[in-house]
Amino acid sequence: MTAGVRQLLGLALAIVSFVGTIVICALPQWRVTKFLEQSSIIASLAFTEGLWKVCGTFSAQIVACNEYEKTPLPISQDLEVARALIVIAIISGVIGILLGAAGSKFMNFVPDERKRSKMAMASGVVCLIAGIFVLIPVCWTTNATTTIQDNYNNFLPHVSLKMELGTSLYIGWITTALLFLGGGLLCSSFICQDGTD
Repeated sequence: MTAGVRQLLGLALAIVSFVGTIVICALPQWRVTKFLEQSSIIASLAFTEGLWKVCGTFSAQIVACNEYEKTPLPISQDLEVARALIVIAIISGVIGILLGAAGSKFMNFVPDERKRSKMAMASGVVCLIAGIFVLIPVCWTTNATTTIQDNYNNFLPHVSLKMELGTSLYIGWITTALLFLGGGLLCSSFICQDGTD
């Protein structure tokens, strides 16, 4: 695979993962909490927590969403930190995509081949850093969700509570993998001084 193909593929993966990062930032599905009825498996009340708002689904399948500031439910520490890290990842993704486009062999923003190669490698490094900024909150929230579930089960055995990982966490893991893969491809397209990849 030539350096140009690796750059194009890495840039495409960076763009897809950038969209994934925006989706996990906006989607209120980081943590799902269900209060189960004792007589049936169907949840009578469920809450989904996101980075910016919390949504409640009631027994008649009525969904109501509100920002954390307008609800009595405070945002947990892991989701509060995730807000900042995901926003940093989005900004890093924009910078990585712009560097990758400017350093691409298919666009002639920079005429010097060595400088374009350095810009493509810098784009890859920025994408790898953005992947780390997505990975940290996703793993932390996953760990916090299982810890909270265990604590509720130990201290409140009479309450039937089920906590699950939300869709955003699964999308976050895929986004992290794509950021690492795209960043690695962009970094591997660097051309050495002797002209080899």
